[in-house]
Amino acid sequence: MFARNFFAAAMATAALLGASGADAQVSHDVVKIGVLSDMTGPSSTPSGQGSVTAAQMAIDDFGGSVLGKPIRIIVGDHQIKPDIGAGIARRWYDTEQVDLIVDVPISAVGLAVQNVANDRKKLLIVHSTGTADFHGKFCSPYTMQWVFDTHALAVGTAQEVVKRGGDSWFFITDDFAFGHSLEKDASAMVTKTGGKVLGSVRPPFGTPDMSSFVLQAQASKAKIIGIAGGPPNNVNEIKTAAEFGLFKGGQQMAALLALITDVDSLGLPAAQGLLLTTSFYWDMDDKTREWSKRFFAKMKRMPSMWQAGVYSSVMVYLNAVKEAGTDEPLKVAAKMREKPIEDFFARNGTLREDGLMVHDLMLVQVKSPEASKYPWDYYKILAKISGADAFGPPDPACVLGKK
Repeated sequence: MFARNFFAAAMATAALLGASGADAQVSHDVVKIGVLSDMTGPSSTPSGQGSVTAAQMAIDDFGGSVLGKPIRIIVGDHQIKPDIGAGIARRWYDTEQVDLIVDVPISAVGLAVQNVANDRKKLLIVHSTGTADFHGKFCSPYTMQWVFDTHALAVGTAQEVVKRGGDSWFFITDDFAFGHSLEKDASAMVTKTGGKVLGSVRPPFGTPDMSSFVLQAQASKAKIIGIAGGPPNNVNEIKTAAEFGLFKGGQQMAALLALITDVDSLGLPAAQGLLLTTSFYWDMDDKTREWSKRFFAKMKRMPSMWQAGVYSSVMVYLNAVKEAGTDEPLKVAAKMREKPIEDFFARNGTLREDGLMVHDLMLVQVKSPEASKYPWDYYKILAKISGADAFGPPDPACVLGKK
């Protein structure tokens, strides 16, 4: 009798221990994060190795392990090709035991990777990819958008600039879906707030000579020339505008997507006066300066909003794994949504059911060389923009979270 009772008690204890162990499970005994980026192309400076460094900083600051298992990082270059990005994602999810992919600049590549993440039921967080489709018609329980979307940058910039008297606009728009989306959202806000759109031109992506497009914008006499696109076109357009004296003639440029690395590349003499909206500025306060100076020590340049966002999301992800007791994707995503996100990158942040991380933005103006007092002292903060105003309500096309 004693032996039977002892055996039953032992089995019960083992069952309890087994259940406890099951509650703290890490697949393949490692948490692996893949940084899928543009490592050598036009987006490599604001993402690329800096995004890898930011992710590694988060892993190191977290302690290098979670739930007793090591955290590893893996790096891939998608070369701005959707098929290559999707192929790397399939290999990582299927055979490399990757739990989470981050970064992924260029919307077409990001959407291709999202398809793979959905199919494999694995997590993806995009930082340098702007299309609002991620949390709209293509929203997924496995995908999060952390730093910005086209709607937030376009609406935030247009709304605040029109408020300050910039009520006539002409757009130089990258001739692909990303640029078109920026122009559409900004135009709607300009009109809504009492301004006028006088016209637009659409240079193809990677156009080396922007002279004719900038001259058309200058001839429009619009107060604001809206730059609806990203690198490399935006840099070429701003540089050409400075050479043609557009700023001296009283017109201003508003970049619907510009990064601090773009401003650094241009230099303040060419970029001065430029208006833009950003999720992050390294010199905003003590918290942003402390982290950014650590990043600078490793990269020898200040971080872009994309790179700062990578650190933020990786840290939130790892804390969610710890609190969930597992790296099971949907359980971790649910934990990430439970708490407000408040760190050096995100102010008043919250991760919505549709996968969008809503947080405050800033309208800034690039300083003149005379106003800049030290290296990377590039921005004057003109206004804070609440996340609710910038990002707006969830897209009705997304059914996540709806009853």
